[in-house]
Amino acid sequence: MKSVFLTCGFFFFLACSVKKDIHQSVEQKDVERIIRTLSADDMAGRGLFTPGIEKAAGFIETEFRAIGLQPLAGQSSFRQDFSMLAIKPVLIKASINGEPVEGDRVIVITDRESLNWTKAGGTDIHYIKSGSSFTEQYGKIMRLGKPAMVFVDEEFLDSFNQMHHYFMGDRVVEKTMNRPEMVFILSGEIPKAYQISFRNKIEKSPLFNIAGIIPGKNKPDEFVIFSAHYDHLGVIVATEGDSIANGADDDASGVTAVISLAKHFKRLNTNGRTLIFVAFTGEESGQMGSGYFATKIASAKVSAMFNIEMIGKESKFGKNAAFITGFERSNLGSILQKNLDGTGFTLHPDPYPEQNLFYRSDNASLALLGVPAHTISTDQIDKDKFYHTVNDEIETLSLDNITATIKAIALSARTIVAGTDTPTRVALQGNK
Repeated sequence: MKSVFLTCGFFFFLACSVKKDIHQSVEQKDVERIIRTLSADDMAGRGLFTPGIEKAAGFIETEFRAIGLQPLAGQSSFRQDFSMLAIKPVLIKASINGEPVEGDRVIVITDRESLNWTKAGGTDIHYIKSGSSFTEQYGKIMRLGKPAMVFVDEEFLDSFNQMHHYFMGDRVVEKTMNRPEMVFILSGEIPKAYQISFRNKIEKSPLFNIAGIIPGKNKPDEFVIFSAHYDHLGVIVATEGDSIANGADDDASGVTAVISLAKHFKRLNTNGRTLIFVAFTGEESGQMGSGYFATKIASAKVSAMFNIEMIGKESKFGKNAAFITGFERSNLGSILQKNLDGTGFTLHPDPYPEQNLFYRSDNASLALLGVPAHTISTDQIDKDKFYHTVNDEIETLSLDNITATIKAIALSARTIVAGTDTPTRVALQGNK
């Protein structure tokens, strides 16, 4: 009986010590310094293959080095290098009935280096006319699985612009797809003649995650991951003279949390399991960084993954609250909430199931391997007017909310970090 009381007393003392230390090691002024640096204009929105994202990577490396993290096993630096194919449209010339067409009225879907079409070429021609269902007609044409020239009535300008943004920007892919070429042009009718000349620049380009570890004290072969993505959209179409998509909430707030948590757990230096802190690249381009990372780590050794995405604003549940995507897929959330009892901070299931958030962030790359990998967020995604705009800047965020959420993640994770709690593996049920 005496030993039981001594054991309980030890864990109570340990919990109190952790709660006290978190307030000393996670300070709001440092949180502000980190997020302000990552979301500053001189980072130029941290777009892939730009000087801005290189500058952001260098800053994160400097922070990891100052904290005293070690590189991943087998790595000589904090950079986990890999490469992908970058596809960049570099030429588009179009005319209908001999008249030139502006580039923003043309969409070319191809992974090939070039395309040259005229009406005499015999390509199937389609017209999405006024009064029809754009979505239905678009789907029908795509399902044909063969090259198509598609003219689109001006009525569908909004849908056309959404497609243009998706297909005509720079893209990053693992490999090119041998899919049928398609061209969409805004036009009030099927013209008598048309001509399209298009060229992509396709080249192998370097990418890199930034990752560091704190080796585990008694369970070094069991891993706990804290992650966020450091890329964003870069420079986009200007709004009121501003063209830099700073990505303060998305996801400089998450990277700030990862750096702050690394500093906290390194200061404690009591982790039973090995802790991995990673800033992923290419999340905005299809989870490229986390996808590569997942191929290089033994997923069976990963006990849990805390992916942190957009914690800069108060959640739907009010102050001192966050939500966990895929809450029902493992018991991670229940463990975290148990560890937060008495703190005043609460964690909730994802209130936006229709948004499919569980698969829209970097946790998905490891969750698909069965890892209890979940994203923690506070964003009200259904009405966030700053999401993916030039207005996602630090002035729109609550530093109190960011700081409180970081502290809550540290406290909630402590038994998993120690190795005394192990979440169940993720259950992948139903459709994505």
